[in-house]
Parts: sequence; C-alpha cells; structure tokens
Amino acid sequence: MNPPALLTLACSLLPAALMLAAVPHRRSGLAAPAWRRFRALAWLALAGALASLGAQFVAPGAVAAAMPAGLGVTLAGAWIAVLVQLLGTTIAAFSSRYLEGEPGQPRYVAALGGVLAAVHLLLLADHWLVLIAAWAAVGLALQHLLCFYTDRPFALLAAHKKRVADRLADLLLVAAAALAWHQVGSGSLSALWQTLATGPAAWPLQLSAVCLALAVVLRTALLPVHGWLIQVMEAPTPVSALLHAGVINLGGFVLIRFAPLLEAAPVARWLLVVAGLLTAVLAGLVMLTRISIKVRLAWSTVAQMGFMVMECGLGLYTLALLHLLGHSLYKAHAFLAASGAVEDTRLRLMRGSVAPSLASVVVAPLVVGAVLWAVLSAVALVLPGAGWPGWWTALLALAWAPLLWQPAQRHPDAPPAWRGALTGAAMVAGLVLAACVGHALPFGVSDAPLAAAGWVALAGMALLYLSLTLMQTRPDLLSGWRRWSYAGFYVDEFVTRAALRLWPARWTPAAAQ
Repeated sequence: MNPPALLTLACSLLPAALMLAAVPHRRSGLAAPAWRRFRALAWLALAGALASLGAQFVAPGAVAAAMPAGLGVTLAGAWIAVLVQLLGTTIAAFSSRYLEGEPGQPRYVAALGGVLAAVHLLLLADHWLVLIAAWAAVGLALQHLLCFYTDRPFALLAAHKKRVADRLADLLLVAAAALAWHQVGSGSLSALWQTLATGPAAWPLQLSAVCLALAVVLRTALLPVHGWLIQVMEAPTPVSALLHAGVINLGGFVLIRFAPLLEAAPVARWLLVVAGLLTAVLAGLVMLTRISIKVRLAWSTVAQMGFMVMECGLGLYTLALLHLLGHSLYKAHAFLAASGAVEDTRLRLMRGSVAPSLASVVVAPLVVGAVLWAVLSAVALVLPGAGWPGWWTALLALAWAPLLWQPAQRHPDAPPAWRGALTGAAMVAGLVLAACVGHALPFGVSDAPLAAAGWVALAGMALLYLSLTLMQTRPDLLSGWRRWSYAGFYVDEFVTRAALRLWPARWTPAAAQ
C-alpha cells in the first residue's frame, strides 16, 4: 500500500480510534484528567475527520482502495463524520462545565467516548454485520448517559423503553441482512449495490427494504415509539443535545446510505412516507400545546425526524441530508442555550401578542410561495437544474408561512408590521438560497422523487397548517381537542404498557421514588 493510501486510511479510521482511546479507565475517579484527555483527543479526531473529508475530493479512489474489508468511506458519511465530531467536541466542553462537582464524571466521559466511537464506526460500515454491531453499540453506550442520574424514575423508564425499541430494531436489521445476504450471496453493501444495478429487485430484497424501514422507524423515535425521546429530558442537558442533535439523526443517514435498496422497493418508500407524515403532523400538533422549553424541543425533534424520514421516502435524499445537517446544528444550539429561552420569550411577548392576525395567516403562504418561485427562478439562471418538485415548493410555502405571520395586537413600542413582514420574507429567501446552494454542494447523493407520494405529503402539511391556524386564531373551536393534543393523544401510554409487558423492568417508577 502506497503512502497516500496509508494516510487516507489513517485519517478515515482516526476519529473512531481516538474516541475509543478517550474512554478513561474505570478505576480512575479523577474527573479533571479525564476531561483534559478527552478534549485533546476530540480535537485530534476532528482534524482526522476533516482530513478524511478532504481526501474524498483529492483522491477518492485511494480512500476506497485503502479501506479494509467491511469498511468504506462515502462522501455523505465523511460530511456527517465532521459534523458528529464537531458536535461531540463542543458538547464535551459544555459537559465539563455543566457537570462540575458531579460524581461519576469519568463514567460520563467513558459513555460519551463510546457513543462517538460507535457512531464513527457506523458511518464507515460497508457490511451488514458492521452496521448492526455499530448501531447496537451506539444504543448500549447511550444507555449509560440516559441513566446518568440513577435516582430519576422517568429517566430509567425512558432508557428501558429505548432498550426495548432498540432490540426490536436489531431483530429487524438482522432479518433485513439475512434476506439481502441470501439473495446477494454476501453481506457486503457494495455487493448489494452492484446486484441492484443489474435489474429489478427480487422479493427478498424488497422485503429486506421493508424490514430496514421498520428498523429505522423504531430507532428514530417515530410514532408510536416516540415516548422515550420525550421522557429522556430527565437526563443532563448536554446528553439531550447529543441525542437530539446527533444520535437520533442516524436513521436519516442509514436511509440515505440505502437509497439504492429503497428505490427498488416502493412498499418500503410508502411505509416511510406514511410513518413520517403521521409523525410530523401529530408531533407538530402536540408541540403547539406544550409550555416546557425542553419538552417542546423534544416534540420538535420527533416532528423533524418525521419530516426527514418522509423526505427519504419521497426520494429527496439531498434535501434529507441538508435537513439532517441543519437540524443537528440547530438542536445542539437550542439545547445548549436553553437557559436563555425564558428571556427570549419575554422579549417576543413585549413586541406584540402571540396570536397572529387572520389576514397574515391567509396571505403568508401566498407570499412565501412567491418568494420561493422568485428565488428558485433566479438560482436556475446560475445553477441549471437546481430546485425541487413543484409539490415540495408548495409544502415549503406552508411550512415557512409562520415566519411571515404578524400579531393581531402590537405593542406600542414594537416595530411596524411591514418591517416584520420584510424580515420574514428575507429569512425565507435566505433559507431557499441556502437550500439551493446546499443542493449544489458535492454530497455524493442523487435524488429519485416519488411524485405520487408527494401530493399525499402536501395534503398532510395542509392539515397541519390548518390546525395550527385554528389553534392560534380560534382556540375556542379546539378547546376539547387541545386536551388530547397536550397528552400526545395518549399513544405513549399504550406503548409503555406494551413495552413493560413484553420486557418487564426490574423496577417500577413508584418503587424508584
């Protein structure tokens, strides 16, 4: 193996190896040395991830040839590896201050290093066994972070429910791997892509795609197994940031990685569209009735995971990858800056009432749609082929319309309405421009839009927008329904009972108290 190949191999494997090396010895009870060691190795791992991404552009063939059997580097995986390590390094620095004086910090450092090492291994997986083992290791290491406070019953309940969902997902992944392995004759993902390129997929591969889709639904906390993600708010805030900004997004990466398999299985794609759409709509409605900042963020993550899974089912893989990157950065900032949310809310209330005017609710989607059309038309002149299907433009117009809502009653010191509308329109234009530029970036992902399902997704988004406007402008019409929405439509209660029957816990919340 020549020196460039050895260098690219080292850079690709460095993040996982360094994060594994950052795990402190169990007998060490000193927190400060453990944090110093972790931070130093985390910065080196970030440099390795950046070098691996750069090698994808300089010598992509050398990277592929240098990787050992069962491992491989994709361009999308290299991008996400940089994101994961950047977030992990930032969260580690925040955690060292947040947990100062807490007992068990070396245990926390060990679990954090284990999570990051397993995530990096998953991003390199080019074999079914590596993928299954790495994803299971992520969940096992994360359990120790979720249960960092062992005296909090809801944290223990959330970790137990996640354990049940993970084991069911593992069984589905094993079934998917067995079906694909039997048909292809190998567990290699590269061999699977070659088989899919030769012709239509046989029924074992289509059934494998369905099992994979169901496993992702379980791992990304889509309805009805979303409850643990809400109750995990009992864990330390940096753990919530790591979970919502990084770990929970792995399902989106796996779907993007298995795009060739999904494109050959329409049933699996429709399953993802329906599951994602229902999750996004119901979680979005529940989020509107919640007051707690962290709980609202948790429901927001459930809704965003629904949108991301739906995008993958629709074949908009580039948009799903951009969604993954943007959601990770936003949620990391939102959780780590949650202490300032109360002040931000107070300032918004001073600017005007929360309820929007009926006129702005009706006009906002039309204005956003016009801005979308104008920006996309301008971008198409510079970047031919940029953009997305028309039904997705309409869906985004409904999703971003609240940015242009204007309050029904304004504070005397608040800025004029036209200034707020202009600011909202500028934000929409910036989002569209960023999305178009993101589509032009080299992610190594190609789209395969599923137009028929797109109109179903648009209908679901219209229902969510209608419900949102009714709750804001005519709350009296939905007073009875609001109680059900606040309770999450009681879905989690049934799932919790079923999970405890399927896998009884060694404790009960009442006993833990």
